[in-house]
Amino acid sequence: MNLKFALSLSAGMLALGLSTAQAQEPLKIGVVSVLTGPAAALGQQVRDGFQLAVDQNGGKLGGVPVQITIIDDELKPDVAVGKVRSFVEGGKVDFVVGPVFSNILGAIAKPVLDSGAILISPNAGPSTMAGNACHQNFFVTSYQNDQVHEVLGKYAQDQNYKKAYIIAPNYQAGKDSLAGFKRYFKGEVLDEVYVPLTSLDFSAELAKIASAKPDVVFAFLPGGLGVNFVKQWSQAGLTGKVPFLSAFTVDESTLPAQQDAAVGMFGGMTWAPNMDNPQTKKFVAAYEAAYKIVPGSYAQQAFDAAQLIDSAVKAAGGTGDKDKLRAALKKADFTSLRGKFKFNTNGYPIQDFYLVKVAKRPDGKFQTEIAQKVFTDYADPHAKDCALK
Repeated sequence: MNLKFALSLSAGMLALGLSTAQAQEPLKIGVVSVLTGPAAALGQQVRDGFQLAVDQNGGKLGGVPVQITIIDDELKPDVAVGKVRSFVEGGKVDFVVGPVFSNILGAIAKPVLDSGAILISPNAGPSTMAGNACHQNFFVTSYQNDQVHEVLGKYAQDQNYKKAYIIAPNYQAGKDSLAGFKRYFKGEVLDEVYVPLTSLDFSAELAKIASAKPDVVFAFLPGGLGVNFVKQWSQAGLTGKVPFLSAFTVDESTLPAQQDAAVGMFGGMTWAPNMDNPQTKKFVAAYEAAYKIVPGSYAQQAFDAAQLIDSAVKAAGGTGDKDKLRAALKKADFTSLRGKFKFNTNGYPIQDFYLVKVAKRPDGKFQTEIAQKVFTDYADPHAKDCALK
């Protein structure tokens, strides 16, 4: 009897040990971001914003230890696909978070989603995945690409500007951006210009702007494109002569390089570092202490992506039941840095949008600040074409 009891006790302890070990199996998360080249500042904020949330949770999300693999997509779709395939093969990954650019998202979406992993985009929100191609395992913690640009289109229309010159990179997000601006701006578009993602010299475009004499210029030029365009805009003597509206052209990823040349320029966004809520104040202070720069939307949206995962894994009791996990993700039961946040049927957010303005802080650093609210509880126009409920 004693031997049987001992064996039974040993077996029970072994089972308990295995159960505990299994419960502590880490969440495996791949963070896909651009970490080299002119757009690296954007990708670094995504990486660092996500990591800050994990660090503040003691290295866990949903109470489970996290194993993060950082993938540099190099802003090259073929490179991104190769790296992501090797990571998701065999269904050994729970979440993929990223990327920054829509052309990379378009390339990696199929291999990630086919693997059964949950794909959470902390920045790219292409129209192509918001409608008919929506997916139950795809969620966005930023916006649908058109929406931020619509903020500037509506503002330009409200200001009664009649003639606009608009410019963006030649890829999906660039096309979405100008479509978004034109959705609300009803004046004349003097020229609609698409430039390569590698453009650094805008002298020809600036000469055309000076010659065309538009009432307003709208630009979507992220990363290094925006840095050079704004500097060259100032050098060309256009500052103060033509109203300059933009999205992702003057933001916390570009301002350290643009500095005074960008002060007073307008952008559009769902959040700014001066947003008046306690979670933002805590986040900005922690981010600046950790990384010595002012966080932008890229970091904020990645931080929210980590909080989303934390809330869903906790509510679902892990990642084993995919239906329960998806339901928990859809609830978005976390406190977003931007305040109000909920998912539409297509996995894209319904949220408020603001006009923001570049300012120089008393400590000499630069940041965007909220100027006025433009849209309230705004849903993207493509959700109606998504069959998910």
